Amino acid sequence: MYRLFFVALVLSASLTSGLLVAEESGQPVPLIFDTDIGNDVDDVLALGMIHALESRGECELLAVTITKDNPLAGKFVDCVNTFYGRGNVPIGLTDSGVTPADGKFIGLANARDGDQLRYPHDYDMQTAESAVAVLRRALANAEDGSVVIAQVGFSTNLANLLGSAADDVSPLSGKDLVRKKVKLISIMAGAFELIPDAKGKKKPHGEYNIAKDIEACKKLATEWPTQIVWSGYEVGRAVRYPATSIEQDYGYVTHHPLSEAYYLYSPPPHNRPSWDLTSVLYAVYPERGFFDLSPPGTVTVADNALTTFDAQDDGLHRYLLLSPEQQIRVTEALVQLSSQPPHGQE
Repeated sequence: MYRLFFVALVLSASLTSGLLVAEESGQPVPLIFDTDIGNDVDDVLALGMIHALESRGECELLAVTITKDNPLAGKFVDCVNTFYGRGNVPIGLTDSGVTPADGKFIGLANARDGDQLRYPHDYDMQTAESAVAVLRRALANAEDGSVVIAQVGFSTNLANLLGSAADDVSPLSGKDLVRKKVKLISIMAGAFELIPDAKGKKKPHGEYNIAKDIEACKKLATEWPTQIVWSGYEVGRAVRYPATSIEQDYGYVTHHPLSEAYYLYSPPPHNRPSWDLTSVLYAVYPERGFFDLSPPGTVTVADNALTTFDAQDDGLHRYLLLSPEQQIRVTEALVQLSSQPPHGQE
């Protein structure tokens, strides 16, 4: 009953909101997903969203690059990509040493039912590529000014990309390659409102994605040559993924990597904040009114991981704003997209 009501509600809303309507250009958004998948489960739901959006013709997943330094993260991403029928998407790894622990759910990459992998994949660590190599190739092969990057983990990979030199993939330096190929970054990082602590006192918040590699985020904020739209901690905190969806919307298969990862991370009735999903939604649908934007300006990253924003007419940075009405609409969109079955499993 819940699912039928919910689908009817969202489909009705989409007639006026344009949620299911392709971009006027008819061209999918070339998208790179840069993630610390394995540290929190919102990355997993965000990757499921991307596959749903690609099935709708709204984006094309060029590559997934990972900022969690654990080999299981690459295997798990390949499991999810293969589940959605896109096991050939390039995956790039980091060697930063940041967050090397296995975490709660990426071990699903090795889960077996009898003699078979529960989630088939063919990821081979012997031939795994670095994130920078994957990023450079994806950008070099893309049309100029077309690529959108959804960065929902640490800034490690993109900072390293900026510092990369010309190679046999492209004669351009990393910064020049970004300037030529990237339209914008939609980044889940920072906090642009005071956040209540356990006692309810509002304080500045040093957000996790920045705190784990502060120097990389500083480099990104000061040197990245194209637009950056920041989704602050407060946005994802306001948009909670409903546990009822995890319980009811993924049962079209016996085992589903998204819902199983969610249960392993923090099972229902927990409604997990949707930090990373918001950056993906904006990356693909920037003109659909899901969010408002701050004026242009510049974000500064401090040594304690706090972010400040200075409005400037020629600034390349903005951050997302979310009204109560938008919060409802965004939640509906995230559930509909994350729970969409792969083609052939509807």
